[in-house]
Amino acid sequence: MTRSGWIALALVAVLAAAGLTYYLVAHRPAAPAESGVPEALARARAARVSNLRYDVTFTIPPARDQPVTGHLRASFALSNVETPLAFDFAQPAGHLLSMHANTNIVEPAIEAQHINIPASVLIAGENLIEFEFVAGDAPLNRSDDYLYALFVPARASEAMPVFDQPDLKARWKLVLNTPPGWTAVSNGRQIGNVGGRDQRGMIFEETQPISTYLFSFAAGRFTIETAERDGRTFRMFHRETDARKLARNRDTIFDLQARALAWLEDYTAIPYAFGKFDFVLIPSFQFGGMEHPGAVFYNASSLLLDESATQTQMLGRASLIAHETAHMWFGDLVTMKWFDDVWMKEVFANVMAAKIVNPSFPNVNHELRFFYQHYPGAYDVDRTEGANPIRQPLSNLNDAASLYGAIIYQKAPIVMRQLELMLGADAFRDGLREYLAAHKFGNASWADLIAGLDARTPVDLAAWSRAWVEERGRPRIAVQIDRAAHTVTLEESDPMGRNLVWPEQLDVAIGYDGRVEHSRVDLSSRAVVTLPPGPAPLWILPTGGGLGYGDFVLDPAELDAVAAALPGMSDPLLRGAALVLLWESMLESRIAPERLSTVLFEALPKETDELNTNQMLDDTSTLFWRFTAADDRLDVAPKLEALLRAGLDRAATTSQKAAWFGALRSVASTPEATEFLEKVWRRDIRIPGLPMAEPDEALLALELAVRDVPQAPEILDTQLARFTNADRKARFAFVRPALSHDPAVRENFFNSLRDVANRRHEAWVLEAVRYLHHPLRAAASKKLVIDALGLTLEIQRTGDIFFPKRWVDATLWGYQSPQTAADVREFIAELPDSYPARLRWVLLSSGDMLFRAAKILHQ
Repeated sequence: MTRSGWIALALVAVLAAAGLTYYLVAHRPAAPAESGVPEALARARAARVSNLRYDVTFTIPPARDQPVTGHLRASFALSNVETPLAFDFAQPAGHLLSMHANTNIVEPAIEAQHINIPASVLIAGENLIEFEFVAGDAPLNRSDDYLYALFVPARASEAMPVFDQPDLKARWKLVLNTPPGWTAVSNGRQIGNVGGRDQRGMIFEETQPISTYLFSFAAGRFTIETAERDGRTFRMFHRETDARKLARNRDTIFDLQARALAWLEDYTAIPYAFGKFDFVLIPSFQFGGMEHPGAVFYNASSLLLDESATQTQMLGRASLIAHETAHMWFGDLVTMKWFDDVWMKEVFANVMAAKIVNPSFPNVNHELRFFYQHYPGAYDVDRTEGANPIRQPLSNLNDAASLYGAIIYQKAPIVMRQLELMLGADAFRDGLREYLAAHKFGNASWADLIAGLDARTPVDLAAWSRAWVEERGRPRIAVQIDRAAHTVTLEESDPMGRNLVWPEQLDVAIGYDGRVEHSRVDLSSRAVVTLPPGPAPLWILPTGGGLGYGDFVLDPAELDAVAAALPGMSDPLLRGAALVLLWESMLESRIAPERLSTVLFEALPKETDELNTNQMLDDTSTLFWRFTAADDRLDVAPKLEALLRAGLDRAATTSQKAAWFGALRSVASTPEATEFLEKVWRRDIRIPGLPMAEPDEALLALELAVRDVPQAPEILDTQLARFTNADRKARFAFVRPALSHDPAVRENFFNSLRDVANRRHEAWVLEAVRYLHHPLRAAASKKLVIDALGLTLEIQRTGDIFFPKRWVDATLWGYQSPQTAADVREFIAELPDSYPARLRWVLLSSGDMLFRAAKILHQ
């Protein structure tokens, strides 16, 4: 026997004496061949594993280049011990340091992102598996003096060995060992401390059962604000250094949080189930928020608003807080069984948020707010070749990130509102209460909810769901007006030739001289509205009540009538619905961009509703950059800038002034406008009623630099020195090379993004990429477009859920030429068959505005 063989026998003898067994490599079964979390594997595990608990310790070193290490104990009941059991751990083999299974030591090994526990060491009944490991950095989002764990949709297994699937909920215990001076927060309440001089150990109590993607923690140099509302204590962790900004926002944030929680307890008839309620404001967070129970994460800039915040930003903050709070019931208390139903938690969070926010803003037109919050964003995808269904099949959680997007967040709430209209508000609420109570702390599917709601309506919900939820695209609805016969006919068709029928309710507005009549219509394939006898109507708006969803086709004369009437329509919701109808018609080449610009130039000075003003300003900016030929912009700019300057002077509130100034900053093209912006940045000009905070001045500096003003380097240097907040300063320094006058510097910056380590701060990357591909830089940067698109697959693999779509959007937004459109088309056409279908949809939907601009401008 060789020397190594004698050593192995001796080791086995020692371990046996200690009551342990060592399993050699030869006895280790093969791991599952497919990496990630295949649905078949998840289903098999869910059938075997129950009563799951994780007890995990992470040790965070003081230096960011040192690895985070961990220890995890998984205890669970197992019903089948005849086959191996796989844990998910998407790390190199060297990151698994040791492994124990019950009383056995098992050789550490990772194959295809799985750790296979041999059947021979498993026990029928209670099992205890332990791992020592090096955690993956990517989901821990590490900075020099803080980090935060973000495990959605299935990234917990990039940090630690777990069953990374939503339907294996677990109770979690956590110990965090951090550098001295750090504080921390997690799902459970902190109940103790351990450690010494070099490490601070914080012990957190066991949680209620939650999925792996909902477990989280944040640690670092955070300040804690505490408030009590209605007998409940709230804590806010933040890194803001501007005391005035913090004081200005603090109470409003706590008020909104408490109000949302109380409203949901009343609506659902179920008390908040997760004990304490903390939330963390993270600089440049890659999402608006993330609903970890007991430790909600928010993007700091979305909650800590500047004095110049617009009404849209204030509404957005309230909606964001309400959205994440609604997840405590929809997603956290009851979780989807599989990520094909991830849309369910998002749609109900959005629907509840709309209901919650309304009472907090009594002066806001909430029907109009819902309309703008959902319809334009949904159409931005649903009109494109990259349209996707709300509910999509998913074979592996590796691809779950590709399910997220505007169809889930914007279209699904529109669809759910139609369902509520069919059922009635009370029946809808009662059905949701029954669903939540039946599946509390468990998992459920769309089929489970539909089964409960189906008994409350005579409508065939299965057929309804097929068209609205399980198929992609939107209906095309032709509108024919016969003034002689006093009828309006609405006829639905399927642009994709599937013969689908989309049942929906419409509110058709009919405009006469001095009055508007409304007719509620149940549309299913075809509907006829009979007009009252008397004078013929001046215009017809099929979406007048903000209800109809689809591509509404009016003939040119009827479109022109709506365009002419828009500025004088008395109802803000009518004006909003008309604006979106005209915008969609422009994109379908039924009305010219110049005609729409004329309407906006006339309507903007007369508009009294801030939501409409904001949408009109956004549309005006898009028309200028994307649907005005580059050679024509300088002819358009003086009139547009004069309009915006006049609106800025006329605006009565800080919110209104901020909206008008933001539009001017976006489109400024003449030397006069650029000089005005520079004087504002230099503080030589103060705009009455519009304070300039640090982020406002930083944005001005970047906008001046992209316009290559003579003193751009000096402006950027000065702005960098102005920062008092270290996080904002670091972001500005990162973005700055993308603004260089030298194309070589910009190209080198782009090439640096090929390294995943340089893409960790996704919000920073996206801001920089937008400037790289600004329309003013399009001529020099167009050669980077195809390389950028080529990175999208890797970005999906290494980035968070919204990053791929936002990356492509930021890359393509500045282009309008037929050649660039053709290059992008060719790139997509030449992708291999193995390229993910959903990612191909992302490319097509992001490219849609480029394709349309190239066609409209050069037809």
